[in-house]
Amino acid sequence: MTSLEFTDQVQKISYSLKPVAMNLTRDADDAKDLVQETLLKALLNKDKFKAGTNLKAWLYTIMRNTFINNYNKITKRNSNIDSTEYFQYFNTDENYITHNGATSDFVVTDINEAIANLSADYRTPFMMYYIGYKYLEIAEKLQIPIGTVKNRIHIARKELKQALTVYAPGV
Repeated sequence: MTSLEFTDQVQKISYSLKPVAMNLTRDADDAKDLVQETLLKALLNKDKFKAGTNLKAWLYTIMRNTFINNYNKITKRNSNIDSTEYFQYFNTDENYITHNGATSDFVVTDINEAIANLSADYRTPFMMYYIGYKYLEIAEKLQIPIGTVKNRIHIARKELKQALTVYAPGV
């Protein structure tokens, strides 16, 4: 089928697409847009149409898929997540609220002291991980197995958590 024959057949069938588009969109302007988009996609992808198959069904399939894709885009864009329930618990614990700079300084001092009290075997991988190194990078730099790195970071976290229980929420 030549391009001219294809275009001619698509043009003849295009008149039957409008009622289906109207049924899908339930709006005259949206139906016109859907038909135009369908015809544009059909003409751009004419090489994908197999001669001898049902052109009308092919166009209806393009239209239906276009409508579904557009609908999904609109619903994703307009969906609002109700986060009020989440935000009512956000930072309500008094332990997270600093009333002046001195309180914050005490916390930072306590954290730094707890880190300094860690064994060097645990402190080094922990601080490297904290800075942003990946487990594999830490293992290569320290020339130890990756499992050992993960274990040392885990133990360091556990020891810090134990040393800083004063700041644990709800305790």
